[in-house]
Amino acid sequence: MRYLSTRGGMPAVRFCEILLGGLAPDGGLVLPESYPRVDEETLARWRLLPYPELAFEILRLYADDIPEDDLRALTARTYTAEIFGSDAITPLQRLDGELHLLRLSNGPTLAFKDLAMQLLGNLFEYVLAKQGRELNIVGATSGDTGSAAEYAMRGKRGVRVFMLSPHRRMSAFQTAQMFSLHDPNIYNIAIDGVFDDCQDMVKAISNDLDFKRRWSIGTVNSINWARVVAQVVYYFRGWFAATTSNDQKVSFAVPSGNFGNVLAGHIARSMGLPISRLVVATNENDVLDEFFRTGHYRPRASAETQHTSSPSMDISKASNFERFVHDLLGGDGARVAALWKQLDTEGAFDLSAELPRFADYGFVSGSSSHADRLATIRAVHQAYGVVVDTHTADGLFVAERWREPGVPMICLETAQPAKFAASIREALGIEPPRPAAYEGIESRAQRYTLMPRDVRLLARFIASRAASAAG
Repeated sequence: MRYLSTRGGMPAVRFCEILLGGLAPDGGLVLPESYPRVDEETLARWRLLPYPELAFEILRLYADDIPEDDLRALTARTYTAEIFGSDAITPLQRLDGELHLLRLSNGPTLAFKDLAMQLLGNLFEYVLAKQGRELNIVGATSGDTGSAAEYAMRGKRGVRVFMLSPHRRMSAFQTAQMFSLHDPNIYNIAIDGVFDDCQDMVKAISNDLDFKRRWSIGTVNSINWARVVAQVVYYFRGWFAATTSNDQKVSFAVPSGNFGNVLAGHIARSMGLPISRLVVATNENDVLDEFFRTGHYRPRASAETQHTSSPSMDISKASNFERFVHDLLGGDGARVAALWKQLDTEGAFDLSAELPRFADYGFVSGSSSHADRLATIRAVHQAYGVVVDTHTADGLFVAERWREPGVPMICLETAQPAKFAASIREALGIEPPRPAAYEGIESRAQRYTLMPRDVRLLARFIASRAASAAG
């Protein structure tokens, strides 16, 4: 398996060569030359596998330069009941006859990001040890990615994490999860701005090839290919759990911010998984919904990006979206590069001529408001006795309009409701349950650096800490 850039300006390389990096040298994102296809015989065999073995079988198709015994050991060490609460890893919960919730938030930070990030931490440590290298990870988070990355990388040999987050725009729980970590290889940086400002600063660091090479800069954001492919696994697992034969289709509803989670569903579908619809659920920041309805992609300015009660989706520029556009345009890297150049200069582009082809990929979409998600939280609690977080509520709300008779609809859970307690109290008048390990987390001492939107200042901060740790 070899990898290319979405913009066509990178020679083909192997998995371990792209694992530690972020953007391709031409500013694009890496993708495999083609998606491997899975036949019915393979699906039947995979249906019987425990989660760690299923992860191994899927990952070895994309990471064939890692010896199989080593890769199998990595997935076995990552996906354990001790880390994820049960042998099922991602249990499927039936809400009604055809509506299901895929439980993805039983990892260390109570969010779906743990499923990919825990594997990424082990992969990074493995490859760095093999290559005798160190890595400075620079990332941006709107909430869950940061804590998942930090908990996966804390204490890892040869790894330092510099995580940017929008100052005072995450929930109190999310903020405390990150800022209460005091591990010497973890640096939390609160940026005076919104998530897109953080993401733009990370991209600027990654695009400075000399700085990136000198300080061995890598990323754990959803643009990291290993994270995306790790998420493909639970689409297969969810389909197996909801079906009994290979001729059955399901749909997935996916709360969407940076487009990485639903992109994994697109990849699973491209591999041959029988998926009917991929429902892109947004909140008030509805750039992706607008695109899938109209073909117009128009990211909002920072001042237009709303601060909502599902803050992990308060994203206007969805980084992984470029990978889907690449596939939509038949792998035309030059056209993708031209579109993103137009995006930089004009702030938008128009693919409405491609609208008739959207159905070929199964994508549909919708958006949710604060009132919608609170009403959904109440309705789900009343009907099923289940408390869901605000992001999952967005997914369930949008899923309702796209359900098909006879086709199971699986909503991907985003996080445990304890991470968004204020909204749960507003919706239900109760305190959401939280694991004992997180009792009183908001009152723990916090450590972070407040920084303006200044890429040069960020670069100096990274260089000084990296040099100090190395020297």
